[in-house]
Amino acid sequence: MELQQYLQILRAYWRSALATLFVCVALVAAYTLLQHPTYTASSTVFITVESGGTAGELSQGATYAERQVKSFVSVATTAIVLQPVIDELRLDTTPLKLARDLQVSSPANTSIIKIDATSESPDQAATLSNAVAQSLVDAVGELSPPGTEGVGLVSATIIDQALVPTSPTAPRPAQNLALGVLLGLLLGAGQAILRSTLDTRVRTSEDLEQITAAPVLAEVGRVERTAERAEDVAELNWRNAEAYRRLRTNVGFVGLGGERRSSIVVTSALAGEGKTEIATNLAKVLAQAGESVLLIDADLRRPEAANRLGLDGEVGLSDVLTGRASLRDAMILAAPNLAVLPAGTVPPNPSELLGSEAMANLLRQVEEQYDYVLFDSPPLLPVTDAVVLAAQTGGAILVTQSGTVKRQQLEAAIGILEAGDVTLLGLVLKDVPIDTRHHYYSAYYSSHPAEKPTSAAKPGRRAQVEV
Repeated sequence: MELQQYLQILRAYWRSALATLFVCVALVAAYTLLQHPTYTASSTVFITVESGGTAGELSQGATYAERQVKSFVSVATTAIVLQPVIDELRLDTTPLKLARDLQVSSPANTSIIKIDATSESPDQAATLSNAVAQSLVDAVGELSPPGTEGVGLVSATIIDQALVPTSPTAPRPAQNLALGVLLGLLLGAGQAILRSTLDTRVRTSEDLEQITAAPVLAEVGRVERTAERAEDVAELNWRNAEAYRRLRTNVGFVGLGGERRSSIVVTSALAGEGKTEIATNLAKVLAQAGESVLLIDADLRRPEAANRLGLDGEVGLSDVLTGRASLRDAMILAAPNLAVLPAGTVPPNPSELLGSEAMANLLRQVEEQYDYVLFDSPPLLPVTDAVVLAAQTGGAILVTQSGTVKRQQLEAAIGILEAGDVTLLGLVLKDVPIDTRHHYYSAYYSSHPAEKPTSAAKPGRRAQVEV
């Protein structure tokens, strides 16, 4: 993972990362405030070993002294040293508990033993450290083996008395807060990376580029919808009007270089990703550009196109395919250059109808008559209708809602199209958060909406089209 990807992750999850940082700092601050101040006093004992005057005896004496120092470090926290301290200071404790307040150590390659005593009282800390040091000196005298003249071979001397500390050793607010900030930054970044790894939802065009080589035809921002009607392009939030014009332009380029057909299926991986909204608005902008467009609601399970356009969808595609209505009677003129063929009666066998010979004949007929034939089809993963229909057309546009579909689902949908030998013309990323889009869109957002058509044609009437 590159640095830019890490920055994108932090940009996406900066709120939770910042919250994690604040929580860590708050917990550390609370812990610091709740801690009782403790003081540490230190005393130092020097261990001496009697040795001979020759080089060999001096070497043996040094090795022996090192072993003795290590031994007396352990002895310092045993009952033979601590019980006399308890008796002298009249402490209400045991040698085992008292040992928890002590830290006895010896610097490497030295004969020095350092005794650190910790207490909530500075005077008590100094008194305890000095008492333990003196008791250790006495214990060394008792435990030291006698020499040839009856004098112990090992002796101990206090070389530094413990002084009363003037400042507590704990808590350390500055150090604790610094550690809290560091811990918060690490945990904040870690949770962001973990969430990004576990969250496989597609959010940006960069995510789409990692899944497929098909082009991203447009990115449509999130806008509010009203009364289940598709907004006229002139009435759309203007920041998305430019996105639909880009989609119209890019659709004009797809298919060039090969045998270009006018029919396009608009579908999605899952239900509710906005394919109908994209299909209807694409049909509108193409019609406004002077292209003759036929929008066919091929979602014979949950038709929505007619309702979104405020049209009567009682008679439509299913009725034409079954011979109960003619194409001329079923089509509705929704706007200048834009005819709509609703879904009609919901049939029990949508896949069979869309894959029938009647559908193939209808497709050949409308492709010759219109510059663009757009099909609003069902989603790919729940049913097979879309791939059955798309295999007969010039290709498919896959609508993906940002933050909804997962990568695995989108890959599965693309795999279904590939298995059905369907040309994936491109993708449309819908409901992209506005603040994550390219800055150059802002120049278009400040413009005035396009003028409405001035034709005298009245939308909503049955289209009188020669067929």
